[in-house]
Amino acid sequence: MVLIGPPGAGKSAVGPLLADRLGVEFRDTDAEVGATAGKPVGDIFIENGEEAFRELERSTATSALASLREHGGVLALGSGAVLDAGIQALLDGLPVVYLSADFGTVAHRIGLDRPRVVIPGNPRGRLRAMLDERVSIYQRLAALTVPTDDLDPAELAAHIAAEITTT
Repeated sequence: MVLIGPPGAGKSAVGPLLADRLGVEFRDTDAEVGATAGKPVGDIFIENGEEAFRELERSTATSALASLREHGGVLALGSGAVLDAGIQALLDGLPVVYLSADFGTVAHRIGLDRPRVVIPGNPRGRLRAMLDERVSIYQRLAALTVPTDDLDPAELAAHIAAEITTT
């Protein structure tokens, strides 16, 4: 099973709980990209640029999806990986769960709801544009959509496990 959705939707928190419930391995492409690069994902963006990050993400996601097809498991796919047409093709035929969250929830979970010193740019505006750009892709790829706004990770894992074992 592949978990997709925006940053802060809960993929990395729900994934290990869901994998444990199902008795399978959990992988997180963002964590693997960071481990490969030897630095956090955010630092890759800043120090190496988005293109370098996306190449690492593509390679990691391709490998993880191949492993998932062969061995099963739960995979938390980085939020922007779905923008890549090759990754979209690799998701075909896999059980994809879209963890949806509204703008306010995402902003809160990633820390953009706090008062802060004025910084250049408009992080909340960029977040809204990113969510608007990706939501239709998430919806199209998903076999199951689960709103995460009002549930904690354990409740979400239980809900998803119940959904997939009854379908």
